[in-house]
Amino acid sequence: MAFEGLTEKLSAAFKKLRGKGRLSEADVKEAMREIRLALLEADVSYKVVKQFIAQVTEKAVGADVLEALSPAQMIIKIVNQELTDLMGGTSAKLEIASKPPTIVMMVGLQGAGKTTNCAKLAGLMKKQNGKRPLLAACDIYRPAAIKQLEVVGQQLDLPVFQMGQANPVDIAKAAIAHAKEHGNDMVFLDTAGRLHVDEELMDELRAIKAAVEPTEILLVVDAMIGQDAVNAAKAFDDALDIDGVVLTKLDGDARGGAALSIKAVTGKPIKFVGVGEKLDQVELFYPDRMASRILGMGDVLSLIEKAQQTFDAKKAAELEQKLRKNKFTLADFYDQLVQIKGMGSLSDIAGMLPGMNAKALEGASVDENALARTEAIILSMTPAERENPSLLNNSRKKRIAAGSGTQVVDINRLLKQFDMMQQMTKQFSGKQMKRMGKLGKMGKLGKLPGLPF
Repeated sequence: MAFEGLTEKLSAAFKKLRGKGRLSEADVKEAMREIRLALLEADVSYKVVKQFIAQVTEKAVGADVLEALSPAQMIIKIVNQELTDLMGGTSAKLEIASKPPTIVMMVGLQGAGKTTNCAKLAGLMKKQNGKRPLLAACDIYRPAAIKQLEVVGQQLDLPVFQMGQANPVDIAKAAIAHAKEHGNDMVFLDTAGRLHVDEELMDELRAIKAAVEPTEILLVVDAMIGQDAVNAAKAFDDALDIDGVVLTKLDGDARGGAALSIKAVTGKPIKFVGVGEKLDQVELFYPDRMASRILGMGDVLSLIEKAQQTFDAKKAAELEQKLRKNKFTLADFYDQLVQIKGMGSLSDIAGMLPGMNAKALEGASVDENALARTEAIILSMTPAERENPSLLNNSRKKRIAAGSGTQVVDINRLLKQFDMMQQMTKQFSGKQMKRMGKLGKMGKLGKLPGLPF
């Protein structure tokens, strides 16, 4: 999993904040110390870490905890926003020339995956944007570079222009002329790389840039080399004034230092990320989604916003009291179902839950129909039946089944679930119930008990 090491350390830092009613300076200082160490161990630039921690601390110290948020979630929200801003704030799309063809010059060090990602991006533009890209083989030095481009081009059904061992500048110019003649509205130039940054490489790239005036210059860097990737990005930007970065091998990056540092150090956005070896495994880079991924909290901000918009704090407080006194009824159960439905599909909610292990959800499914049946059954009951399920004899169950479009067996299943939930709550002492409430609530949301999934 990407950024696994960083995610674990940040999660441990946030865990210590749970249960506090207000964020004190001491709380924030302790959390910031651990976050600072986590980021440095993730190979994030020291200057970037220093500035990041200062900004988070400024916003977090003395902040009132929102009524619907726990302190830990407040910290997460602040860190999430700062991480998003650190990585560029919003996604940066590929610029398209007003007059075709759009010329995309791919540059980078050898081994970063430049040739493969050149084809990947062209394939992405073809598939999602309906473009007609042309791949141009301008790397005449690396053995089999031209052949490799032809192979991946064939796999993606993309034309490849090559002139063997000719001058790279001439190849680039001829490729653009070819594109104009054959209706290709994009040209991706696969340029030569080196094992290290040198003047010879930069001179050749400057010559190509001057000759063809590319619409975009994209630097391809390997996420797994951490600060070396950042240093390479700065060197290429100083020499060529790049427009953006393609960050490859993100799926294998356990630290995340490159992703977090590049924008801050170079001022240039990460535009695309490679997330696997397959030719379709490249995607637009979304800083907000990456921030949530790094935090290991799913899409926690969306969940919090949905909860704030959907849940009634007063009702949630009343529900908690009913649970403590074991007075939870089917009417309360229905209220919970309505509020949950207002937040979206259960599958989406599960995927956004803070601390949810994504691996644990693999292959799992949520029966949305079960939720709909449960709602229909409860709505078919009289108010008295919802308050006192013991009234439900066979004749009443048959009436409810007919009214809800279900079977008596469905009603019996719901009543059994409801009874099990009630029995479970009886087993908890006051202290245990209080602890359970904390685990099951978001701020003052309250526990969501006995749900049919």
